[in-house]
Amino acid sequence: MTIAAPAHKRILLKLSGEALMGDDSFGINRATIVRMVEEIADVTRLGVQVAVVIGGGNIFRGVAGGSVGMDRATADYMGMLATVMNALALADAMDKQGLTARVMSAIAIEQVVEPYVRPKALQYLEEGKVVVFAAGTGNPFFTTDTAAALRGAEIGAEVVLKATKVDGVYTADPHKDPTATRYTKLSFDEAMSRNLGIMDATAFALCRDQKLPVRVFSIIKHGALRRVVMGEDEGTLVYA
Repeated sequence: MTIAAPAHKRILLKLSGEALMGDDSFGINRATIVRMVEEIADVTRLGVQVAVVIGGGNIFRGVAGGSVGMDRATADYMGMLATVMNALALADAMDKQGLTARVMSAIAIEQVVEPYVRPKALQYLEEGKVVVFAAGTGNPFFTTDTAAALRGAEIGAEVVLKATKVDGVYTADPHKDPTATRYTKLSFDEAMSRNLGIMDATAFALCRDQKLPVRVFSIIKHGALRRVVMGEDEGTLVYA
């Protein structure tokens, strides 16, 4: 029997910090992170090279009240540290699942994780390791969506997979409007003109300029990541 080859050989998976919370109000839900790692392990066994950019909203949410009135740059640096914590938790869960993970940070914390160096990241991917990019771009005022677009372009990813709790982009909020329908695909220009809010404007513009497609899908759905990697109709594809 012939086994179908993956449609993508190298992917950049964008995980929000909130995706790690499960049903908790903040923090990391261990069962949730283990399930996500199992999905990632499944696609690596297909020979797909996987890099991950992770947000920090789940941890930063727990201290957000104290950040009111704080200087924006300071708050953003706190958020970067939260992404490092999430990256370490994700890498630990991967190691326990038999994956080899390397965390690379955009800010220097060499006693904890290694700094981001593009050639080293490419080497790790070629060796079959999962690379987890932490600390966003290393700059305040830029989101982890922008970091995903930037790292995806730098490593030559074929697609940025934006993992959410919703299985794609809809014409309206599917939780509020039962008539809302899912877009199978749409262009960057269409998404911007309709103000769909898929990613922040900087990230979206970078993906469009680099002709780096984005697929929005639900990380909650079992097997969804594998179906996306195999090129099946899952989520919403945004293309240049």
